[in-house]
This record gives sequence, C-alpha cells and structure tokens, in this order.
Amino acid sequence: MASENAVVKFIRSRDWRIWFGVAVTVVWISGGLWYVIEVTRSTPDQEFSLEVIGSFLEGAFAPLAFLWLVIGLFIQQRELANNSAALRKTSEQSEKQTQAIAATEMNARQETFFKIKENVYQQLGGIAGMLYSSSSGPPGSGTMSREEMDENFKHVADGDCEIFARMFLSIGMLGEGDLAEFFYGTELRCRHTRNFMRTFERLCRLAKNCDVDGIIEDSLMQSAFGLLHRRMKDCSPDTSRTRVVSPD
Repeated sequence: MASENAVVKFIRSRDWRIWFGVAVTVVWISGGLWYVIEVTRSTPDQEFSLEVIGSFLEGAFAPLAFLWLVIGLFIQQRELANNSAALRKTSEQSEKQTQAIAATEMNARQETFFKIKENVYQQLGGIAGMLYSSSSGPPGSGTMSREEMDENFKHVADGDCEIFARMFLSIGMLGEGDLAEFFYGTELRCRHTRNFMRTFERLCRLAKNCDVDGIIEDSLMQSAFGLLHRRMKDCSPDTSRTRVVSPD
C-alpha cells in the first residue's frame, strides 16, 4: 500500500507536459520502427549504407529533440516561477521576523525605561523636596515646619514622588509666591533647579528611544514633574534675557 501511494504521488507530481512528451515519443518511435519494418519487408534485397541510415535517424529524431527542447523550456519557466514565489514568501517571512524582532526589542527598551523611570522619579522627588525645603522650609521662608517636610519626604520614599512638584504647581496657580524666586532666588536653589531640569530632560531623551509614537514622552511632559520643568524653564533667567518685549 505504501509503495502504491508513493507511485501515485510520483505520478501526480510530474508535469503533464512530461507525460505528453513521453506519449508522443513512444508513438513516434513506434511509428518509426513500423516504418523501418515495412520498408525492410518491401525491399528485402536492398542494402542501406551508413549514410542513408544516419540521414534517416537524423530526420526521425529531430522532431523529438525539438519537442523535448520546448517541453524543457516550459518546465524551466515553471520552476523559475516557483522559485520566485518561494523567494517572495521567504522575503515576507523575513520581513515579519524583522518586525517581530523590532517589536521585541522595543518592548525590552520600554520595560527597561519604566524600571529606570522609577529610580529617576525617586531622584526627581528628592531634588524637588530639597528645592522646596530651601525655599519654603526652615532654611527658607519657614512656611513649612521641619515635621511637615519630614512627612512629605516620607511620602516620596513611599512612592508619591511628585508631592513637592504639586506643591510648587499649586503655588504658581494660586499666586502665593514668585516661582522665579523659589527656583533661582539663591545659588543653592539655582543648583537644585538646574539639576532637576537636567535629570528630567535626560529621562525625556531616554523616552524618545523607546517610543516611536511619542506617547510616553507626552505623558512625562503632562505629569507634575513635566509641568514643573516647564515652569522652571519659563522662569529661567536665561529665558528672561532672550525675551523680546513688544513696544507699547
């Protein structure tokens, strides 16, 4: 049964042109043999030279040679088409694999970014806390007691890293103080502000490398840290110097 199935598969796998060529070849050779036998019977005393036999064989097999040449060209054309289709499928699979690898790499970058973001947010929360302490804590205006500052720093350690950023934003929204003074009033505050801006901008650059659509970077810019960074940038003395005041 297995051998019969193998024979059937072999027959089905052959091109119909091959079977057509085989059938024509068998019929042609059979007709040629019949012709030779009939000629030999009709002229038993006639002797054929090698030149005559060669010319006969040449004329007899020339059509078969041409037939198989044409069949070979068609088969070669089919094989080339199959190879082209296989190459196209291979190219499509390679492209899909490349896209899958790129997506996997992007996911790995994003996972790495969010891990780094947690640590950077802790750092930004600490910097914002020190800046707020130098401006509104006991070293500054004293509007917030040391106990309140310690409680807020505890919130930063527990994961609420943006608590001091929200305090700065509420000051700006309520108009309870000059943010430029809070950010750049002393050399210490200026250093904390510059350190905060530099750290946040590095985090944004890292976000660009793992998000082609810019969604992660947009979320950073709309967070409390992002809004605080914008206030710091707007209140920067360097920005103030470059502003052009329109004439009245």
